[in-house]
Amino acid sequence: MKQTTLGPSGIRSSAIGLGTWAMGGWMWGGTDNAAAVLAIQASLDAGVTLIDTAPAYGLGRAESIVGTALKGRRQEAVIATKCGLVWHTQKGTHFFDEDGHPVYRHLGRESIFHECEESLRRLQTDYIDLYITHWQDSTTPVAETMGALLDLKKQGKIRAIGVSNIDPATLAEYLRHGPVDAAQERYSLIDREIEQALVPLCVAHDVAVLGYSSLALGLLAGPIDPERAFKGDDQRATNPRFSAANRAKLKAFFETLEPLRESLGCSFGQMMIAWTLARGSVSVALCGARVSRQAVENAAAGALALNDDAVARIDAAAARHLQALA
Repeated sequence: MKQTTLGPSGIRSSAIGLGTWAMGGWMWGGTDNAAAVLAIQASLDAGVTLIDTAPAYGLGRAESIVGTALKGRRQEAVIATKCGLVWHTQKGTHFFDEDGHPVYRHLGRESIFHECEESLRRLQTDYIDLYITHWQDSTTPVAETMGALLDLKKQGKIRAIGVSNIDPATLAEYLRHGPVDAAQERYSLIDREIEQALVPLCVAHDVAVLGYSSLALGLLAGPIDPERAFKGDDQRATNPRFSAANRAKLKAFFETLEPLRESLGCSFGQMMIAWTLARGSVSVALCGARVSRQAVENAAAGALALNDDAVARIDAAAARHLQALA
């Protein structure tokens, strides 16, 4: 498993991280707690140390699952969780409703301290390795938000500070008030916007980049059965990227890359995850999983090295078949 460092914090973690959004169930058609616990433990066994979660993933459900899974194994894990999407107050700006609860973007000082305590309780730990502002809050000055995070760090409740879903100007404002250890952004073969401005800013300030949705919600994991139906509140049911027409384009894309996949001796998903690391834009590729099989398969991508020729072949296939998906 490749290893990396999370910015100025010096925290070492695996280059593959386990994302737990789907384990929360919301927007993924439900979940199985017991299977999720086993998936987290299988990830640890496979060398994945970074476990990424958030209160908004099932209104605390994913964090609680992580806490259960890490009983007796806390020291093996680098826990990343988040703040800024709240349902205990109506301050900030309304963002969405989750299971009947209005959720707001809010990064005020008092709210961050409240959220941190709730996360520590659910995670069954007394410290969080990486604490990330989940979405940015236009109603709270960055100075107030960063001040709260720096105070939590002084208290030993968090070890490192991260931001997510952020633009370069707002990241620069955070950096004016203290060190930022990581930025977590969407990044995959078909989601590469951060390469233009955000990644260079992160490189200049030693901010590690964590790429989430490395498989684009599973779109890049391999050919999708045209007959497969996404049920319940699964967001993929209404996502245009998962249309029948796009599935046909994906089929042609994967057929083009089948000789490369076979020569590498890996799955398509592993090849796509390895691509995100080989491009050099992200330090950690976050990969979601709900069962042990998925977790172990994703983890194996951390030992897969793609040479320049392989990266070029993947880029060429994407340019030919996937432009309309981006």
